[in-house]
Amino acid sequence: MAAENGPNAGEYIQHHLQHLQKNFSFESVQQTSIVDFSVFNLDSVFYSVVLGIIGCFILWRAARRATSGVPGRFQAAVEILAEMVETQARGVIHNEKSRKLVSPLALTVFVWIFLMNFMDMLPVDLLPQIWHTAGPALGFKDYMRVVPTADLSTTLGLSVSVLLVCLAYNIKIKGLGGWGHELISAPFGAHPLLWPFNFAMQMIEFLAKTVSHGMRLFGNMFAGELVFMLIALMGGVWAWQFNPLSGGFWLGVGHVAAGTVWTLFHILIITLQAFIFMMLTLIYVGQAHDAH
Repeated sequence: MAAENGPNAGEYIQHHLQHLQKNFSFESVQQTSIVDFSVFNLDSVFYSVVLGIIGCFILWRAARRATSGVPGRFQAAVEILAEMVETQARGVIHNEKSRKLVSPLALTVFVWIFLMNFMDMLPVDLLPQIWHTAGPALGFKDYMRVVPTADLSTTLGLSVSVLLVCLAYNIKIKGLGGWGHELISAPFGAHPLLWPFNFAMQMIEFLAKTVSHGMRLFGNMFAGELVFMLIALMGGVWAWQFNPLSGGFWLGVGHVAAGTVWTLFHILIITLQAFIFMMLTLIYVGQAHDAH
């Protein structure tokens, strides 16, 4: 993994960007192609599931402890969040019956993605350094990435799930025949000669929305994770070459300053990205209710 004196900057980043990958026989493998459905990232799956359980527990706990009197701070915070989501849902989904499912779904999506994004706020080497010792002792590789939304397979999995919800509502609201007619008659009209072009445009729309939905979240979180790695490298060089008379000393100052500024800014990013993903989920489901 490292040279005798430790990895250089490129090796450090390359190691931290490698997932703990397994095939479905649970053997350690390394992905060699851009798309490989025989491989899954165990670290992303693990943290996604754990954070999903934590998010559901938080919401369940808030519902269980809800009172009709003056709410405590925890209940008030969850109520404000739930009301915000319901307000946004009411603006784009006019079917009250649909909102009974879609609003809780959107709230869960927001909380889950926020928690996954928040893993980026932990020190870069905190959990991976623990895994460097524990992983090989358990027979695993020492690779470990802790931000599930910095993994394209996670974000595209979420966006594909939203696509499936949209398809289900298209069929539920319009009927299979009605939706099928819409696929071949919009946006250019119902003339038979235009059916292939309409269908192609509809498929392109579904594909573009799904890919952009997942890529937007992935791109922002991957970039944020990479910036934190670069800031960590500044601190590592400072700690290794501590000398007030050398340039390396000032890397320590830059490490603290850049780390503080980027952390404060990244709090906004992780919240905003969770909100954007939630809003696009509501918008896409709302579009499934509308006829072209």
